[in-house]
Amino acid sequence: MLENAGYEIVPFAEGADVYIVNTCTVTNIADRKSRQMLRRARKMNPDAVVVAAGCYVQAKDGQENDSCIDIVLGNNHKKDLIRILEEYRSDTAVLSREERRRVTEIEDINRTHEYEELSLTKPGDHTRACIKVQDGCNQFCTYCIIPYARGRVRSRDMDDVVREVKELAANGYKEIVLTGIHLSSYGIDHDGKRHLLDLICAVHETDGIMRIRLGSLEPGIITEDFARKLSTLPKICPHFHLSLQSGCDATLARMNRRYTRAEYYEKRCILRRHIDAPALTTDIIVGFPGETEEEFAESMSFVDKVDFYETHVFKYSKREGTKAARMDGQIDEQTKAARSAAMIEMGKRKQKKYEQSFIGKTVEVLVEEETEIGGKLVQTGHTREYMKIALQSNENLKNSIIKVQIENDSQIIR
Repeated sequence: MLENAGYEIVPFAEGADVYIVNTCTVTNIADRKSRQMLRRARKMNPDAVVVAAGCYVQAKDGQENDSCIDIVLGNNHKKDLIRILEEYRSDTAVLSREERRRVTEIEDINRTHEYEELSLTKPGDHTRACIKVQDGCNQFCTYCIIPYARGRVRSRDMDDVVREVKELAANGYKEIVLTGIHLSSYGIDHDGKRHLLDLICAVHETDGIMRIRLGSLEPGIITEDFARKLSTLPKICPHFHLSLQSGCDATLARMNRRYTRAEYYEKRCILRRHIDAPALTTDIIVGFPGETEEEFAESMSFVDKVDFYETHVFKYSKREGTKAARMDGQIDEQTKAARSAAMIEMGKRKQKKYEQSFIGKTVEVLVEEETEIGGKLVQTGHTREYMKIALQSNENLKNSIIKVQIENDSQIIR
């Protein structure tokens, strides 16, 4: 939008006329980083227009008293950036810095049903494109602020998604990633039914796109029919991020995750019945309020049983405004760190085991960049399972999908 309006995109450095910070509020640390970035922008050019957009200012309802911000754009108002920016610059052209007044555009995100249409045709110098198809969440997990910052589930029109995919394919992109705040809920705001599989099938028909990768999924969407259909779509990458958060039923209940260990394990089995050697990845929170040593041991045991390719481990971070922040039994940082280290160590062993199962096999690699590893210049890319592979070639293979035989462990980058 900015380029179409005549703006030049420049590095986030000194000398820019406008700085736009798209903020995050998922944790208290994210809040702090957002504030730091806004203040850094003001310091780089005291006379610039500083725009704070997104979740941090939405959650604060624009009330954050920070003099470094000129324009506040809540969620569902990013599409109005150009109009608001032009009006602000016109209104303040002859005013001193001290005379400027902040402009705030924020609505009650929990009452809107509109999906904010924003699309990309050239998302940076990459070979894969992430396409947002859904916003909002209706789950209200007790540790999460996102429903308050993003609002309820809102789904993007399927025809609009397909149009963007076609444009990306025309611009040379071979892989797309379907993403959303709660991707599994795609379509439920239309008629109460999930329609993610319908969207996947529509995108699959696009010429030029060779791979479709899915963002984070909730266990509930995995059914026999869902997995069976995916297995018939050759463009689908066998890489599934299936959110877990804890392997203990008592902890899951306190988190309001709405499934049990047994139900989750059945979803894991369904995927492995229909899809050959899928890469299953997940998120785990350790040190959630009330998590006893026995509960943590139960979570460790379950993660071990599921046998993930990658386990992304997070120490519980108290998020003001959530139910979990007010729960009894808050865990001390030392205990959280010890549990995190143990879970990470097991995750590394599982990752190596999965990757080594591919030694001797031929895989498809989407080559993405050239980099130096161990003093050698190599090209790197990802397999359909999202393993990062290094290869040597005198030919520039960027954005090519090539077959590579994994001969030894050194070809796999961790």
